[in-house]
Amino acid sequence: MTGGGSGGSPLRAGVVGVGSMGRNHARVYRELAGVDLVGVADRDARAADRVAAEYGTHAVETDTLLAAADLVSVAVPTAAHVAVVEECIDVGVHALVEKPFVTDVERGRALARRARAADVVLQVGHVERFNPAVQTLANVVADLDVLAVDADRLGPPVDRDLGTGVALDLMIHDVDVVRSLVSGEPRSVSAIGTADGDYATACVRFDDGVVASFTASRVTQRKVRRLGVTATECRVSVDYTDQSVEIHRSAAPTYVEDDGDVRHRMESVVERPVVENGEPLKAELASFVETVRTGGEPVVTAEDGLRAVEIAQRVEELVATGTHEEVVL
Repeated sequence: MTGGGSGGSPLRAGVVGVGSMGRNHARVYRELAGVDLVGVADRDARAADRVAAEYGTHAVETDTLLAAADLVSVAVPTAAHVAVVEECIDVGVHALVEKPFVTDVERGRALARRARAADVVLQVGHVERFNPAVQTLANVVADLDVLAVDADRLGPPVDRDLGTGVALDLMIHDVDVVRSLVSGEPRSVSAIGTADGDYATACVRFDDGVVASFTASRVTQRKVRRLGVTATECRVSVDYTDQSVEIHRSAAPTYVEDDGDVRHRMESVVERPVVENGEPLKAELASFVETVRTGGEPVVTAEDGLRAVEIAQRVEELVATGTHEEVVL
């Protein structure tokens, strides 16, 4: 793949879709060194004007933006991802597409093939991969014999129509993280839900024996973002929000004498690795920019995004139909 920009010249960045997520992409591009935010585009012209004014850039039509940019973030509703990415590929503009990548997996595969043939970087916006705590966890897990993983992503109801179920909206983050941590391939999934699909629990079995359980909720009156790894050597706990990691190990058993009685005592040792805290979105976009500049492989590929979508869609199908049995992937 070839990078946009030549030598040390700034890369020209844009954002297509300036809702809550797209607005943050515009902010970060404005802050990144070696990047010029050349414009934003949105079907809502007033929203585009507001964001452009806030970050000192121009509100333009999508085709005008693509003619001026080396790279863009695509933060439009998921149903419009394919059409916008096709436009990007047609004119050779590198794209970071917010999750979920697509709703139609076959069309997503076709997009991935087209992007590679056109030498266009296509990255999927699974921002939790760039959470410093997750990156620390990845380094820890590399040396462990992992048995199981569990993840909870819970929060209160939202006041807008997100257009996707809770698995494609929330659970998919943890599905992608877990797939990046384990070496096996998913072989089956089971799931159950309630609250009209706004609460779901799923179990994914991998071919290396690892079992992963996921819970996602849009009806829980407390925000929770946590992940745990059970290994033969220890238990590792991650808090996405606090960006903290704890490793719990059992110390060697000791025997103490109390009034002539010998008693067995187990102690737990808790290690807290240093986590270099930072904004995951800024790390994600900086990585995308560097990939475009150097012509490398993105951290989260289109294929990664598709695999996460496939699992999340199976979960939503099982929840919607009330089918509890395990389904082979």
